[in-house]
Amino acid sequence: MTDGAARTIPRPVLLAYAAPAAVVSLPTVPVYIHLPALYGLELGLGLAVVGWALLVARLFDTVTDPLVGSLSDRTRIAGCRRKPWIAVGAVVAGLGLWRVLMPPDGAGVSYLLIWSVLLYGGWTMVAVPYLTWGAELSGDYQERSRITAWREGLGLAGIVGAAVLTAALVDRGQSERDALAAIVWVALLGGVALIPILLRVVPEPPRPPVRRDGEDRASVRVALRSLAANKPFLRLLFAWFVNGLANGIPAALFMIYLQHGLGAGEDDRAMFILIYFLAAVLAIPLWPRFVRHMDKHRVWCLAMTAACLAFAVVPMLPPGAFIAFAVVCVVTGAALGADLALPPSIQADVVDYGRVRSGEDHAGLQFAFWGMSTKFALAAAVGMALPGVTALGFDPDTPDPAGIWALTVIYAVVPVVIKAIAIGTMWRFPLTAARQRGIRRRLDRHA
Repeated sequence: MTDGAARTIPRPVLLAYAAPAAVVSLPTVPVYIHLPALYGLELGLGLAVVGWALLVARLFDTVTDPLVGSLSDRTRIAGCRRKPWIAVGAVVAGLGLWRVLMPPDGAGVSYLLIWSVLLYGGWTMVAVPYLTWGAELSGDYQERSRITAWREGLGLAGIVGAAVLTAALVDRGQSERDALAAIVWVALLGGVALIPILLRVVPEPPRPPVRRDGEDRASVRVALRSLAANKPFLRLLFAWFVNGLANGIPAALFMIYLQHGLGAGEDDRAMFILIYFLAAVLAIPLWPRFVRHMDKHRVWCLAMTAACLAFAVVPMLPPGAFIAFAVVCVVTGAALGADLALPPSIQADVVDYGRVRSGEDHAGLQFAFWGMSTKFALAAAVGMALPGVTALGFDPDTPDPAGIWALTVIYAVVPVVIKAIAIGTMWRFPLTAARQRGIRRRLDRHA
């Protein structure tokens, strides 16, 4: 469904493609949030030891992205490139998830390290080809936004579903460990049901023609050199990293600001988290509609601008201004929906540009760098936010007005400045709808 394909993908096919995103994202929060407490405190390994083990596992996770992306570009099994990786990766990730989140009582640090590496490796084997496959399903400028909106919307629904399931089980008297086990079983059973449908129903387009004779000549070195010469790719990757950094800083300080800056209790904090993610889920279907009337990079810039305006209000909010902050959560949550739905669609257009310019297809490698950028942005955000508030005088044990003001500035003002850089980078992005249609015509003629 790429070259010369129908403009609109049938809804059953689109649902078959997007539905596994909910299963893939379902255990995201348990894996990233609950593991330190589970292994460090409940199993008694110590937070420092657990922290080092998870750091090693996540470093491994980062370096596997370009490897999986490059190999999936060159895979040939029964005429498929992406499907074999997803099929194998789903099994590996499922086994790793089961072992990591349902450990025996005597599990040690080696157990955590081995199964975390397996989980992250399997996750990458699924995620990179899965995102790349979505970019290859259609060559239409607007249809690509529809594909990413469905996928990211269902992915967010999985995150919200995990939070709701955990809260419901805890309210009924179950332990958090029981809730983690329930999420594991839901994710595994969902994967068993949905991944085979994905592989069976959704077509994988054949590898587009390239100018090079022989696949072996398209080495990783050649691919990297080609990407380094692709200016729209570098520009989009930079904007994606910068915007991810701007989103990661308030995410790292969210709970701290709610408690000390806004004076919100535990129930209120849970409510704000739910409002934020629900706004993102509900807004995602709206962004592709705007793309019908405006280039998608401009729509993304307007969404980032709305988030900046909402964050700019935060320093003026007094403690207890819960309604006003709920509005901020709605606006920034809706902007998050645009962050998830539009940039991957733009990346698909960049893949086409690279094929026209170099005659080579490196879609998997491009989306691998996409994943690496996300991980580096989140790591950098935590590394800037937490030491930053400490250096500026915020002490959670004895918070004073100056420290709380420093916390508020880093939480709300610094992300606005960083996000403005992303807006400036993308506002005059060269791949407009008209230019992308010309690129598609050239690719279709070449095909």
